[in-house]
Amino acid sequence: MEAIYQSFNVASQWTIPAAILLIVVWAAYKRVPMYESFVTGAKEGFDIAIMIIPYLVAMLFVIKVFMASGIFDDVKSGGTLALQAVGLGDYAETFDLLPLAFTRPLTGSGSRGLLIELFDVHGPDSFLGNTATLMMGSTETTFYILTIYFGAVQVKKIRHALPACLLGDLAGIVASIVLGYWLFWGK
Repeated sequence: MEAIYQSFNVASQWTIPAAILLIVVWAAYKRVPMYESFVTGAKEGFDIAIMIIPYLVAMLFVIKVFMASGIFDDVKSGGTLALQAVGLGDYAETFDLLPLAFTRPLTGSGSRGLLIELFDVHGPDSFLGNTATLMMGSTETTFYILTIYFGAVQVKKIRHALPACLLGDLAGIVASIVLGYWLFWGK
């Protein structure tokens, strides 16, 4: 078993360098001016970063307002009381994941901060730490992605993209909680 673990460890360490090497070799084969292409891409990336900073500031401001207002604590208290009323009080700690569940579709860095806070309070190997990690991997920064990608190509009407993405996020949140209870509850 240890040999398999070591093999996967070595393979994972070499995956990204091998992918970069493959890209460089393929670009050389196709005679692409690699350095100039890299500099052009970096310049475009910097321009996009400057363009999206106001949106990021607005999203982070809204998240901080919600956290400072205590709305998450009120929802957590109400949910805990509701679960206790129906005899499911043992599952009330799931409401500690509520800020992460609401923040994840908005911002990756904000949700990462909440994940670190959960780790600090409950521990990374706790039920909540493991379930929060599953939630981070099962969901996406929907509003950020839609804002950046649709804004970059000037799409004005997103039609069904937002509901479909939010439904996917909800499925990821529910699946991560179910898997969290299935894999980590009581350990």
